[in-house]
Amino acid sequence: MPAPFIGPTSQTFISQRLRLHYADWGNPDAPPLILLHGGRDHCRNWDWVAQDLRRDYHIIAPDIRGHGDSAYSPSGDYSMSAFVYDLAQLIHQQHLAPVRIVAHSMGGAIALRYAGAFPETVSKLVAIEGLGPSPAMIAERANRTPMERIRHWVSETRALSGRTPRRYASIDEALARMQAENKHLTPEQARYLTVHGVSQNEDGSYSWKFDNYARSFSPVDFSPAEQQQLWANITCPILLVNGKESWASNPEKDGRMAHFQNARLVEFDRAGHWVHHDRLDDFLTEVRAFL
Repeated sequence: MPAPFIGPTSQTFISQRLRLHYADWGNPDAPPLILLHGGRDHCRNWDWVAQDLRRDYHIIAPDIRGHGDSAYSPSGDYSMSAFVYDLAQLIHQQHLAPVRIVAHSMGGAIALRYAGAFPETVSKLVAIEGLGPSPAMIAERANRTPMERIRHWVSETRALSGRTPRRYASIDEALARMQAENKHLTPEQARYLTVHGVSQNEDGSYSWKFDNYARSFSPVDFSPAEQQQLWANITCPILLVNGKESWASNPEKDGRMAHFQNARLVEFDRAGHWVHHDRLDDFLTEVRAFL
């Protein structure tokens, strides 16, 4: 018989008065490794990666604020600086430095900013499509004046304030939405991610766990040049991961890799934005060798 699946324990820490959740996969005497998910996702999306790497690392997978089983921000503050602060608090409170980090999408952007601000605390960093918008997208946004950016943010946030979380009559209905979002997922993967990504409402329906306010991005942020300064500050080795069938721009071709001291890119065929789902075994081979 196969060995029984032993999942993680649920733990919490406090950041800006918010109770934030993380999955702890045990093996506390091993080197610490943080798995950081992306926007509108949750920490259990890392379970397949964690099951493999838990033998050699003490894996901690947090739910970022407003996602998964972490508290919503009462003020709706889901700025990048707030996310970076939460990561800094987790590493500080749990004495994880120097730490390895594997991060996806928005989680990658958070981890790269953190590593640029606190380079002495990160020993290795894997960022799966975590560089944010491409230079072309950034140039398009730069055409907006500060007034236009603020007005757009106010309008968008006001609309979100009146938006109720979508309700699905069943897990299968939510599952169909999950499969439509990522056609690379197997049916088993999609169901697993859906079960962990929804909570049941009082009327028996299901809604995604993330806060709708997390859809809104602050109109005030670092400029591209300032973000590049942070990337240049990172001293640890970096593995950048891209899927060839994703929307994300290739950082080697668009010039962004030039801002890192020590970075290497690996690009996967037959993979979209969620490379760690779409090409799990090959992804693990690359990451294990890098870590």
